Amino acid sequence: MPDSAPNPELLHSLGRLVRGLSALFWGLPVALIVCTRTAWSDGLHVYHVVPLLATTGLLYFGLWRLDSFQKQERPWRNALDRSKIFALINVGLSPFVFLWNQRPELIFFNISLLLLTLSAWFFLFSLNGVLVRLGAMLPDETLRHETRQFTSLNRILLVALLLVAVLRLLVARIPHVPQKFGPVLELWDRGALLLLILLGLLPLAMTMALLWKTKEVILDSVFGVKKN
Repeated sequence: MPDSAPNPELLHSLGRLVRGLSALFWGLPVALIVCTRTAWSDGLHVYHVVPLLATTGLLYFGLWRLDSFQKQERPWRNALDRSKIFALINVGLSPFVFLWNQRPELIFFNISLLLLTLSAWFFLFSLNGVLVRLGAMLPDETLRHETRQFTSLNRILLVALLLVAVLRLLVARIPHVPQKFGPVLELWDRGALLLLILLGLLPLAMTMALLWKTKEVILDSVFGVKKN
């Protein structure tokens, strides 16, 4: 590390960056748990839409905290802005998880929930793009290599997740299925559901690991500056 005094503005932006990465790290699993629990049970209904708005809002807040870092880097800014758009859409659509649980027979609520699911998919996909751009700007070759490798894998898994979900929906809408194919379709439906869970949780977990790793690299760099 150089012996010169650290730039206070840079340290301030790095501090915001670390807090933003922490918010994203904790916000991803909490938002998933809250949305799932609100959709399929009544445990959080006493709070209405507040937990949904709070958890999805935490993800937008995390991206907002990254906003002050390297404003002049256009690829980084473009990736961050795309992810912020989807995070904001998630906040706006999140109340429909609660409304769908109350009235699942309404078509409008079903469409809104589908749009939220698609927006969440695009958010996680774009967040991996943010991590790639961020890793490219940090002075750690190991982090840069791991970020490129795991974000590429995450995107492949997310595309596979989307394809399996679409195929499952199409198969479920096949009219007049012959009785002899009934057990096969039932087995496919169960297997596809397990595959969807696996394909959803794996990129989520790897994205969280990259968020944590990136935060640790930044903290180590800041402490290294302070020691000299």
